[in-house]
Amino acid sequence: MTKTQKGFPLPSSLTVVPGTEAAQAAYPYYTQFVPEDDGKFWFYNSMHFPEPMHHFDMITAEAAYVAMGAFNTRVHVLPTAKGVDHRIINGRVYIGGVVVTDPDEIAERVAEFQQRAFWYYENWETLYDQWKDKMKALIAEAQALPTPSLPDYEPMATFKEGNAVAASHSLLDIYQKQIEGYHRMWHHHFEFLLLGYGAYMTFFDFCKKAFPEISDQAISRMVAGMEAEIFRPDEEVKRLARKAVELGVDHHFTDSVNIDQVLADLDKVSGGKEWLSELEVSRNPWFNVSSGDGFYHYHRSWNDDLSMPFAALPGYIEKIKAGQNIERPTDQLIEEREALVRDYRELLDTDEDKATYDQLIGLAHRVFPYVEGHKFYCEHWYTNLFFNKIREFGRLLLAHGFFGPDGVEEDVFHLTRYELEAAIQDLMLAWGVGAEPRGPQHWPPIIATRKAAIAEWTKHPTPPALGNVPDAIDDPAINMLWGITRENLDSWLDDGSENSNELKGFAACSGVVEGTARVVKSVSEIGRLEQGDILVCQVTNPTWSPIFQKISAAVSDIGGSMSHMAIVAREYGLPAVVGTGTATLRIKDGQRIRVDGGRGIVTILDDVTPATEPALEDA
Repeated sequence: MTKTQKGFPLPSSLTVVPGTEAAQAAYPYYTQFVPEDDGKFWFYNSMHFPEPMHHFDMITAEAAYVAMGAFNTRVHVLPTAKGVDHRIINGRVYIGGVVVTDPDEIAERVAEFQQRAFWYYENWETLYDQWKDKMKALIAEAQALPTPSLPDYEPMATFKEGNAVAASHSLLDIYQKQIEGYHRMWHHHFEFLLLGYGAYMTFFDFCKKAFPEISDQAISRMVAGMEAEIFRPDEEVKRLARKAVELGVDHHFTDSVNIDQVLADLDKVSGGKEWLSELEVSRNPWFNVSSGDGFYHYHRSWNDDLSMPFAALPGYIEKIKAGQNIERPTDQLIEEREALVRDYRELLDTDEDKATYDQLIGLAHRVFPYVEGHKFYCEHWYTNLFFNKIREFGRLLLAHGFFGPDGVEEDVFHLTRYELEAAIQDLMLAWGVGAEPRGPQHWPPIIATRKAAIAEWTKHPTPPALGNVPDAIDDPAINMLWGITRENLDSWLDDGSENSNELKGFAACSGVVEGTARVVKSVSEIGRLEQGDILVCQVTNPTWSPIFQKISAAVSDIGGSMSHMAIVAREYGLPAVVGTGTATLRIKDGQRIRVDGGRGIVTILDDVTPATEPALEDA
């Protein structure tokens, strides 16, 4: 696609991939690009949506942006940044920030924000404890929802107990509660997140003004060494590796094992039985994390698919037996953090500046663990449960022929959330009158069309951004989370003609590493990683941390200094560059590259291209 004079392609210049028009049109009307969108800047949110979106899965974008906008604009009242608009084309989600520019409105919002944020910061620990209770209660509510079913005849107990509400009504009740609960989860998600970033950003701004030469990475290292629930699943895998060695069953864990066979073999020996008991301790709740970032139904949880933890066990066991340390370098990070905080404090001239510095870094340390910890409860535990409950409706509709003779329960995710409610109503009507539902004739060809569209969209790259590049991007969350800055966009626009072997991004974690690039474009390709590879991906997330023992460095298309990938890389001491824009397009699988995590530069060292690109698996 050709660029406009001032920047990236305009939204109106994008065309729907031929043959997928019907699938594109099925997304909600309010997510479709319109001509007016040409006047705005958009970027591809590959951080959260790196793969084409199934139609039901779009609820993960919609619910998130509804809640984010409400908290930005109406609850916390951020002074200059409201929410984000989102659009979808060819299965790819683009977002654009909604900013406040009127000085009077900013002043009004500053006054509101200060009193609201101050109350949260003052009561942070108490409120966060209450928040965990709210999330656990919400999870329990979802777990308690009954499995939808329709009996041949309503039991007499229904009316004898004075209820007299037929089973068909419960289908609607269960489904609507699932949708409501998922939306409510996202409101809980954003209750603290933006304030967590806000505390860090305030400290960041202070440091930039007080120490003009300080790097973004130096500031980020001042909040490293955190303890957060999202790291706990990996800690549990390490614990199980140590138990396997201790109990003498470590020889059962090898690469490419048959997991079911290993579980069966362990159940036959005493040490194995004890290890299996320890596995159950770890699984609930800590294996309620998905292999992705919680936005796709097919990124199953470790509990649903043990492949991720079992793939990590052999490496951890080998290192334990060799006497190597497998722990995160938390103590070292804390020591470095405290030294940095102390050294920079000594550069301040006045007691007033030192007091402000102490207050800001103290607040950042108090609130920052939430920035990662919330993901365990929200994007992972709750979202995985939500998708599994939707699968129960898939099972019910499959049993009633809605997906055709060759259908599977997963076909339910090719329906939008509105269409799924319509299909449920269809089934309710048919069950009530004793007639055949219309769904078995209606849905199979539509599902086939959408399956084909997803497969086709996967083959087509999409521009990292759309529209004219703005003079400045002032939304701090967009800067630090997504890594969208004016300077970075200029780098993205560079087609490589000036230096075709170099990519620039954010310096996420220092260290210089040379190695073989392994371009991973979907979760299904993680298994291709070999010891010492450099991971090149659109984005990674904390639940990939068990594979960090294999890789020597990481590079991503998107992400800023406070992106999840950058945070996790620092916590594991993994050299990384994030926010390169086009790494997965410009770096070929198998090429040798150099990653300079301290300078934020990736260099392609050779032009070796493999004979065939790895095929992307159709999800």
